[in-house]
Amino acid sequence: MNFDDIRNRLPEFSFKQVRTLLLLGGVGVAVSILFFLLSRGQTETISDPLPAPTISEVVTQIYVDVAGKVIHPGVYQLPQGSRAIDALNMAGGAKKGVDLSDINLAHIVVDGEQLYVGGSSNMSSGPRGKLNINRASKSQFDSLPGIGPVLASRIIAYRTKNGPFTSVDDLQKVSGIGGSKFDDIKDLLRI
Repeated sequence: MNFDDIRNRLPEFSFKQVRTLLLLGGVGVAVSILFFLLSRGQTETISDPLPAPTISEVVTQIYVDVAGKVIHPGVYQLPQGSRAIDALNMAGGAKKGVDLSDINLAHIVVDGEQLYVGGSSNMSSGPRGKLNINRASKSQFDSLPGIGPVLASRIIAYRTKNGPFTSVDDLQKVSGIGGSKFDDIKDLLRI
């Protein structure tokens, strides 16, 4: 079948019929577009749901106990990911003359942590004379059996870099504190 055969089979339309068909087709397209646009606008105004929160918008709150030589000691609620400096500021800051060099103010605080400001040797030991590994100074660690000044410095450096220990067993993560050395001192330590 060639082009002429196809052309001969189609009915012949007058100019008026072609114009009418084009006009009706154009009106149909225009009505369809108008209907689509109107129905789209109604859908947006009728059901305008709130967008679902993204993960970055969900804020988890934590509680940190700020104690010691601060203006307003107490338990403070902070957004997760806050740093020690944020907790200290919530407590009104340190009292005048307090040395903050033993606290890593940049570390991220965790829920339930206690940030003790201005601790001294007697403040770092707790019940039954146990040494708080999150507050102890280099000289206090050095006083433990088998821990010298080098290992005491490593403990302080580890705590400064990684934040507070979450359990006494975490002390084993410090290079140089093996199983037997840890067994010798674990009963002298606390969180």
